[in-house]
Amino acid sequence: MELRAGQVAVVTGAASGIGLAMARRFAADGLTVVLADVEEAALEKAAGELREDGADVHARVVDVSERSEVLALAEDVYTTCGAVHVLCNNAGVGSGAEGRMWEHDPNDWKWAFAVNVWGVFHGVQAFVPRMLAGGEPGHVVNTSSGDGGIAPLPTASVYAVTKAAVVTLTESLYAHLKAEHARVGASVLFPGPHMLRTGLWESHRNRPARYAKERPRRTPYRSLAQWEAAMDEAGHEVRFTPVEEVADLVAEGIRAGRFWLLPESEHSDRQIRARSRSMLERADPSYLESFILD
Repeated sequence: MELRAGQVAVVTGAASGIGLAMARRFAADGLTVVLADVEEAALEKAAGELREDGADVHARVVDVSERSEVLALAEDVYTTCGAVHVLCNNAGVGSGAEGRMWEHDPNDWKWAFAVNVWGVFHGVQAFVPRMLAGGEPGHVVNTSSGDGGIAPLPTASVYAVTKAAVVTLTESLYAHLKAEHARVGASVLFPGPHMLRTGLWESHRNRPARYAKERPRRTPYRSLAQWEAAMDEAGHEVRFTPVEEVADLVAEGIRAGRFWLLPESEHSDRQIRARSRSMLERADPSYLESFILD
């Protein structure tokens, strides 16, 4: 699918990080961009910056965990723009990296699933039928993570489980679109290959009261900066992937009709092979041993 002026791209979680980078890339290609995010002040700032660069931008405050809000977003976009050609279900939260998985608050799981999984499904259900009915080429990109889709990260089990679900959801979407001989494609995105400077570490700033923790947060790091400083003090080098590279990967993947938006990485390839080998050999998952904490 070609990306060109006159098309419309909807991006959730678009006020910062990967979402904003994707919006900037689509705008640079001439697309009208619709930014959706739960954080109003950051959303207005992002939209303003894009408009200053000459982009055609619409911004909507949306909590993707609420089906009614995503349906309202779709109605608004189709009323205003008439069509959607690219949908990026990118909004996500980090939740539950505070001990063994059975120690997490039930609300850690509920919140993570509400945003990371239900948010993606709400986007699919709200937009895909309209995209199909429009008959034009289109593409859906769902953001997963190497922590869940390539090899589970036991130290962040709640997050990893939700991101693994996004992979299977997108595989199912791809198969169903193929069965319909649709002009709409689907991709699953694994940002990376290194760490990213995004607001995921500070997700708790937007945590709704209905998903409040029953116990105080136990993680020693309340921000990426704190974690990075701790790694530096311990002598561990931390490498970061610019979010702009992720956005380029997405745009190139859409053009190529690529399902796996997975940057080249020896580490990722090694994890994928190890996991596949473990399954084929019916062997214990030794690839997890480096993450197992005493």
